[in-house]
Amino acid sequence: MMDYRLPLQIYTVSFFGHRYIDRFRTIEDRLEELIIKLLREHEYVDFLVGRNGDFDQLVSSTIRRVKREFRDDNCTHILVLPYNSAEFQNNEDSFAEYYDEIEICPESHAAHFKAAMQIRNRSMVDRSDLVICYVEHNSGGAYQTIQYAIKQEKKVVNLAESL
Repeated sequence: MMDYRLPLQIYTVSFFGHRYIDRFRTIEDRLEELIIKLLREHEYVDFLVGRNGDFDQLVSSTIRRVKREFRDDNCTHILVLPYNSAEFQNNEDSFAEYYDEIEICPESHAAHFKAAMQIRNRSMVDRSDLVICYVEHNSGGAYQTIQYAIKQEKKVVNLAESL
């Protein structure tokens, strides 16, 4: 018997922001609104996150809370690492408990560690339908990533602009 169900429509969202941020609560509230909206509007959402600073940690904790309190049946919280680090190797079980999936970016894992982060970020952007960021400064890795996303004609929401 043939299965005529349509394939699952996955909407992919990546997050980028400065390593250090202020206004945690305001940003967290805005993130929560956006994440809930995405879960309501899309059949399935993949949330791609890093683990390199305040914004990344805030995003992950907000995703986890929304999944727990609102809905957890139509999304995946995916940590995308630029390479296999000692921190990951020494804490793999804890990482596996915190994230739904963990990937090591194939494009960046063999690159020099100074270039690996930007290569990983561009790979995440390339996979994404939407990029959510918190970028206040016209410099740094997050800024460069957002410039790349704009050049790739990705939809970008900068939380720093809406505050």
